Amino acid sequence: MTAHILLINPNSSHATSSMMLAIAERAVTGRLAVAIATAKRNPPMIVTPEQLTAAADEVIEIGTAHDDGCLGIIVSAFGDPGLAALKARVDIPVVGICEASMIEAARNGRKFGVATTTPDLIEAIDERAHDLGLAGQYTGIRCTPGDPLALAGDEKRLREQLGEAVRHCIELDGAEAVIIGGGPLGQAAEQLQPHFTTPIIAPIPCAVERVLDLMRVNA
Repeated sequence: MTAHILLINPNSSHATSSMMLAIAERAVTGRLAVAIATAKRNPPMIVTPEQLTAAADEVIEIGTAHDDGCLGIIVSAFGDPGLAALKARVDIPVVGICEASMIEAARNGRKFGVATTTPDLIEAIDERAHDLGLAGQYTGIRCTPGDPLALAGDEKRLREQLGEAVRHCIELDGAEAVIIGGGPLGQAAEQLQPHFTTPIIAPIPCAVERVLDLMRVNA
């Protein structure tokens, strides 16, 4: 197969996969092809710690079965399920969208927060900031109210409520950059940036740049 990056969607929604693939292809700007693999055993949207933990096994299965044309892998769920284990099992660069976006958001010492729709995953996301050694710059999470699954189905309301969460990160928490925390929120992340002077960090483009950088280092 043509040389490519493999983007793994740990959610089982093919609509989400199509959206994330389009974002990744725009971010890669023709430098490499992007392939997508969608989980089959996981829910359409991961919203609980139990679902996040369970998603890891299939992420590892998909990643370890990559073909010879795969030069790098992106795990495209914000809790980075299976990331550490997959890194240990393959000899190509592997990045998670949470990992990549937090590293980018924290660049040059910036304080950063996360705006997201999944309150049950707050602890798991907090742990990622600590695991990456970025707790000192991390201002915390602001979540949208209500059912994340219902919100995901209403694009206008999703954008409005995430925008409010972003404002809280900036105005109440002092964040100097705000990550939109979720692979399925990738389109909203792109749409929100023009409404703020503070950098809004979109996780999928961050992961594309990070995996390309790692590929160059390892070449």
